[in-house]
Amino acid sequence: MKVYNKIFKEYWNPYVAISIAGLLSALYFGITGTVWAVTGEFTRLGGHILQWFGVDVSGWDYFELIGIQGSPISRTDGWIVIGMLVGALMMILLSGSFKIRMPKQKRRIVQGFIGGIIAGFGARLAMGCNLAAFFTGVPQFSFHAWIFMLTTAIGTYFGVKVVNTKWWLGKPNLQRSKGKRVAVKKNANKTNIQPILGLIVACVYLGIIVYFFAAGKTLLAVGAIAGAAFGILIERGQICFTSAFRDMWISGRAVMSKAIAVGMMVSVVVTFIHIQTGTMQIIKMAAPSTVIGGLLFGFGIVLAGGCETGMMYRAMEGQVLFWIVGAGNIVGATLLSYGWDHLGIFNALAEGWPAVNLVVEWGPAGALVGTLAMLVLWFLFSNWWEKRFRYGTGIKQAERQHFAPKEV
Repeated sequence: MKVYNKIFKEYWNPYVAISIAGLLSALYFGITGTVWAVTGEFTRLGGHILQWFGVDVSGWDYFELIGIQGSPISRTDGWIVIGMLVGALMMILLSGSFKIRMPKQKRRIVQGFIGGIIAGFGARLAMGCNLAAFFTGVPQFSFHAWIFMLTTAIGTYFGVKVVNTKWWLGKPNLQRSKGKRVAVKKNANKTNIQPILGLIVACVYLGIIVYFFAAGKTLLAVGAIAGAAFGILIERGQICFTSAFRDMWISGRAVMSKAIAVGMMVSVVVTFIHIQTGTMQIIKMAAPSTVIGGLLFGFGIVLAGGCETGMMYRAMEGQVLFWIVGAGNIVGATLLSYGWDHLGIFNALAEGWPAVNLVVEWGPAGALVGTLAMLVLWFLFSNWWEKRFRYGTGIKQAERQHFAPKEV
C-alpha cells in the first residue's frame, strides 16, 4: 500500500519526472526520427474537421508542409496525443482523483477559449509549441528554439499583467457561511471504482499496443508506448510550462523552470549521441514568425491557464475548462494554417529566413558545450530569481497594503 501511494497518490519530484521525459523524448527521436510534439496533430485534426464539413484543405500550403495524410490513428503523432491523454487518465483513475469540475466563474470558459485560440495560433506560427519548438527544439540544436523560449517567457509576463487586472478577474464568487459545519461521513466500506476503471483502460490500451506489434505496425506501437509514458510523466510530475514562467512572475517560484532546464540537459546529451550516429536533425527557421509566435503563445497560455501539457492532464482530471482550451487551441492552429498562404503570413513573416543549425554554426563540440552552458545559465538565473523574488518585495508590499489599517 505504501508503494502504491508513492506511485499513484503522491505527485513525483518534478526534477525526476522531467528528466525522465527528456531522456524518453531523446530515445523516441533516435527510434523514429521524429520529436515529441502535439500541436501539429491538433492542426491536422482541425483540417480533418473542415474536411468533414466539405472544405477542401488539400491545397493549403501549411497542410502540404506538415502533411495531413491518413488520420490520427494511422500516424505516430496521433498516437503520441492519444497516448498522452490515455496515460494521464490512467494515472488519475488509479489515484482515484478524477472529478468533473466546472470553473466557478463562467467567464473563465470564454477566457480559456480565447487563450487557447491565441496559444494555438502562436504555436503553429512558430512551427511548434512548448514541446516541438522548445523542450525538444533545444536538444535538436535549432536556434529557433532559443528565440521561442525567450519570447514565450516575455509573452507570459504580459499575460500575467492581463490576468491580474480587475476586469479580467471579475467579481469574486463569495458565498455567505450558514454558520454550521456539518461533518461529512465517509463510508469506509465503499469501493472506489476509479482504480478498477484505470486498470481496464491500461489493459485495453496494452491490447492495442500488442495488436500494432502483431500487425507489423511497429512505429505506431512505439508512438503509443511513448505517448502513454509522456502522459504518465506530465500528470505525475504536474509538468506545465505555463507555471514554469508564470510562477516566476507571480511568486518568484522557479522549481518548474529549473526542472525543465535539467530535463533538457539530459535530452541534449542523448540527442547529441543520436545525431552523431546519423539521425537527421529537425531544424526550423528562425524568423519573425518565431518571435511573434512565441509572444502570442506565451500570452495565450497564461490567459488559458495552461500550456499543451498542462491542458491535457488537467482535462483528463475532469476539468471541463481545459477541454474548452483544447478546442480553442485547435481553432487557433487551424486559423493559422488558413492564413499561412491565404492571408500572406508566410510571405510576410517567414519567407527567406534561414533554419539555423547550431551544430553547423558552432561545430558538434561547440554546439553541445554551448547549449549545455546556456541551460546551466538558465538554471542559475532561475535559482537567483527564486532567491531574490520568492515571496519578495512585490508580494510583501501587497500584503502591507492589504493589512494596513484603513483611514476613517
